Amino acid sequence: MKRLLTTLTLALVATAHAADFKLILKDEASTIRKGELKTTPIVKSWAVPAASVKATRKVKRLSTTITPILDRMEKTINARQAKPAVFRNVSGSWVATDQTGWTLNRAATKANLLKAILAGKDTAQVVVKRAVPARSVKLLAKRGVLWHVATGQSSYAGSPDFREKNILVGASKLDNFFIAPGHEFNFNEEIGQIDSSTGFVKGFVISGGTLTREDGGGICQVSTTVFRALYQAGLPITERHEHSHRVKYYDPVGYEATVYAPSKNLRMKNDTGQHLFIQASWDTARETLRFDVFGANTGREVTVSRPVITDFKAPAEPSYSPDDRVARGSRRLLDQPMQGMTSVIQRTIKAGGKTVSSDTLKSVYKPWGAVYGVNPADPRLKQ
Repeated sequence: MKRLLTTLTLALVATAHAADFKLILKDEASTIRKGELKTTPIVKSWAVPAASVKATRKVKRLSTTITPILDRMEKTINARQAKPAVFRNVSGSWVATDQTGWTLNRAATKANLLKAILAGKDTAQVVVKRAVPARSVKLLAKRGVLWHVATGQSSYAGSPDFREKNILVGASKLDNFFIAPGHEFNFNEEIGQIDSSTGFVKGFVISGGTLTREDGGGICQVSTTVFRALYQAGLPITERHEHSHRVKYYDPVGYEATVYAPSKNLRMKNDTGQHLFIQASWDTARETLRFDVFGANTGREVTVSRPVITDFKAPAEPSYSPDDRVARGSRRLLDQPMQGMTSVIQRTIKAGGKTVSSDTLKSVYKPWGAVYGVNPADPRLKQ
């Protein structure tokens, strides 16, 4: 009886050992967290049943029972696509990750598997072709992009559909791009042509003392938000303009930047000594836009004051804009009247607890009258 139990135990051990045969894929993943580049191993494995191993050894070629295993493995491996590096906020810490794509080299993997089985081994290497994303975590680290530097946010709540469309199209064009050290960020150049061929639609813009419809209406929400991010990062301004009148979308008053190619642009210089990396994000439910800036830890502490507003002036007389949705003799409010005013914002940049620079952002706004949409044949348009 004891001998029978011993034989049974050995048989179970042998069966368990045989069932341990694995096809193993090894790779690595890189991350940036808290300014450090870290690399961790990736190990994936697929089991090959003992019966299939035994059959292969017997006939000295891969058993046909292994084919379904390879099929399932190939489907899983080939589904993994390369993903470029991005930063995400994970429990309060910014973490950069990417993903290498895989394509199974089936012939090489089968050769490894057969060789390992016939040699009495219990593992074989899976061979894959790796697709490394052009923008990898290691590239970010090489360019000095290791830290979250600054954030710029704005609300476009209450925007009509055309305006939201243009905001999201514009923001997407500034998502995931680098500003080289010493390079001047040029908003109009980065956004490119603004018309229907590049995804923009017609919307209201300020022109001639009233509102008119042009492609890209609302793009200043994008320029304002990225301006806030780069201003908070401490970058010097080389060109910036305020709107002709206060626009509530861009409050706090004066903390904004209007653009109108080619006459008005937003330009700021990267003086950090390393690349900056910009990411855009938006929340269409909350109607908010955000830009995050990543780069080197410069030690800068940037403080942007609340605006000091003075020199108030009464709103101007109303103006009229053609609107074919309005019946003759009626009118539709397109924009609220606004007082004229002057806004002053102070920025202070410190390093090591000492002030290294300060500047003033001054915006002078003219009085603005209510804008009404009226029928294109309305005589008030000729006033």
